[in-house]
Amino acid sequence: MPRTHAADATREVRFERNFPSNAPGSVLACFGETQVLCTATYTESVPMWMKGRGNGWLTAEYSMLPASTDRRKPRDRAGKIDGRSVEIQRLIGRSVRAAVDMKLLGERTIWVDCDVLKADGGTRTAAISGAYVAVYDCLMAMGEKRLLRVFPMRTQLGAVSVGIVKGEVLCDLCYAEDSKADVDMNLVMTGEGEFIEVQGSAEGKTFSRKQLDELLEIGETGIRHIFEVQRAALEAR
Repeated sequence: MPRTHAADATREVRFERNFPSNAPGSVLACFGETQVLCTATYTESVPMWMKGRGNGWLTAEYSMLPASTDRRKPRDRAGKIDGRSVEIQRLIGRSVRAAVDMKLLGERTIWVDCDVLKADGGTRTAAISGAYVAVYDCLMAMGEKRLLRVFPMRTQLGAVSVGIVKGEVLCDLCYAEDSKADVDMNLVMTGEGEFIEVQGSAEGKTFSRKQLDELLEIGETGIRHIFEVQRAALEAR
C-alpha cells in the first residue's frame, strides 16, 4: 500500500480513552492500522527489594495477541516470553518511569499492560505513547481517592519510529515500509524535548551523520504532533 502521509509526518494518531476496561487508566492507542490497548493499574505494595524505602515502582508487560498479525502469533506462556517481548516491555517500563516521580507514589506499584490488537509497524512506540495516557489517567484516579499528595507525572512522554527506505527518510513507518527499511530507529522523548531512548541500527546500508540528524529532526516533529493528540485526548474529560 502506498504511503498516504508526508515523509516527515505520522500516520493518523488516535487515543481512545476509557476503552472498555476495569483499569483506572485505559486507552486504545492507534497509529494508522496499528492498535494497542494500554491499561494502567496499581497495587498497594512494591517488590521485595524496594520495601522500606518509601518509593514506588512502575513495571510494564507487552504482548501481541494471536490475531494481531496476518499469521497467528503463538501466545507467550509463563517462563517462555520471546526475547522481542522482553526487550519491548523493558523499554516501555524505562520510558514511563522517566516520566513519573517514584518518590511521590509512596510504596505502590503501577502496572502497565500493553496488548497489541493489530500490528502494522510501530507497536512499541504506539505502546509507549498510549502508556503515557493510561498512566496519567491512573494517577488522576489515585489522586481522586486521596492516595497521592502531589501529582507525580513530571513530563509528557511520546515515541515514534523513523527510518530510511530506498534512501528516503521517513517518520512513523508501517509494516510494509519497516520490513524493507535500510535503517530502523525508535525515538522516545519527553515534553521538554529531551530523549529518553534512541534505538537505531542499519539493517541493509550504513547511514551518515547527516541522515542521523534528519532522522532525529523528523522524529521530534512527529512526537510533537503525538503530544498534541495526547493533550487533546486528556482535555476531553
